[in-house]
Amino acid sequence: MDLFTKYYSKWKGGRKNTNEFYKTIPRFYYRLPAEDEVLLQKLREESRAVFLQRKSRELLDNEELQNLWFLLDKHQTPPMIGEEAMINYENFLKVGEKAGPKCKQFFTAKVFAKLLHTDSYGRISIMQFFNYVMRKVWLHQTRIGLSLYDVAGQGYLRESDLENYILELIPTLPQLDGLEKSFYSFYVCTAVRKFFFFLDPLRTGKIKIQDILACSFLDDLLELRDEELSKESQETNWFSAPSALRVYGQYLNLDKDHNGMLSKEELSRYGTATMTNVFLDRVFQEYLTYDGEMDYKTYLDFVLALENRKEPAALQYIFKLLDIENKGYLNVFSLNYFFRAIQELMKIHGQDPVSFQDVKDEIFDMVKPKDPLKISLQDLINSNQGDTVTTILIDLNGFWTYENREALVANDNENSADLDDT
Repeated sequence: MDLFTKYYSKWKGGRKNTNEFYKTIPRFYYRLPAEDEVLLQKLREESRAVFLQRKSRELLDNEELQNLWFLLDKHQTPPMIGEEAMINYENFLKVGEKAGPKCKQFFTAKVFAKLLHTDSYGRISIMQFFNYVMRKVWLHQTRIGLSLYDVAGQGYLRESDLENYILELIPTLPQLDGLEKSFYSFYVCTAVRKFFFFLDPLRTGKIKIQDILACSFLDDLLELRDEELSKESQETNWFSAPSALRVYGQYLNLDKDHNGMLSKEELSRYGTATMTNVFLDRVFQEYLTYDGEMDYKTYLDFVLALENRKEPAALQYIFKLLDIENKGYLNVFSLNYFFRAIQELMKIHGQDPVSFQDVKDEIFDMVKPKDPLKISLQDLINSNQGDTVTTILIDLNGFWTYENREALVANDNENSADLDDT
């Protein structure tokens, strides 16, 4: 105890000097400058810019990457397996010594172990390692690039920040060369909504730069740098010019009175024009409208939800609409409320209505909720059947496709067999 007291007192600076000790604690909190403290704001912006420039200089440039590839190729370890060049740990460390201080972080036992798979000689693939380095460098470059638009300097981007980033990125993407400048604002809005719809589910109006880097959206956007991107890839890429023009074109086609907004009646013609009025009523009740009409930004959320019904963010959007009592779960009453509208549409189209009891049982069998009487959002996500369940409840065409799925599969098989015969 005496020894402990001696060392503790020495570490703390002695009982008599306690106050002096606390004075040596470094400052760890700096408040953000207020809006009227213009000079402090400018100073903070300038210091952040200098910091980011310094971080950028610490990254490997093209010449240094080429030198690294040359060193790796020079130190490959035989024997060759097919065309794959390999390197063992000893040569790996030698390359690390020669590659320079910027590369030091990559030449560790941890990185080597990450890339070590089934090679019987205990080697790793040179190409895999080089791709790993390239990916890391790209991530850091992109993070620095995004941070330049982080006006608040808190590690996140607001909607306006991301809009500025994408707007200035457009001229660097060859696949967007054909876009007219008058369409830029609509393109930027279309691109930004995907980031915020999926990465800001709580609608805080900001997303972390780390989250942007971790998802695949930025990869999809920067894929447009490829001048030879296939037509198929463009059609499946939300950020491509054909995709953006398709979504905006649909919006214009729905806007029959050409006032730049969509009424409920206009939105009812979306897709196959078979969504129920009950569901559309809920869309206009729950999501932002202006004098009862929907603007382009709200429409984009609607499209993203319906085109990505397997995704948790999309299911969250639709679940909010289905949860008419705002209880956090769907029960028999809420399921019946929406399915009655499907039954009414079936009568209008001359189809025999299907029993709700049968559909309800099928839904609960598909989802298998923890509570046998309630379906939560998490139940819907965990079941991997959320897209099917929501389609059954909101869209007559979707319900008809589900009901006749076996006949449709059989018909497809017959058509395939006919094609094989010819």
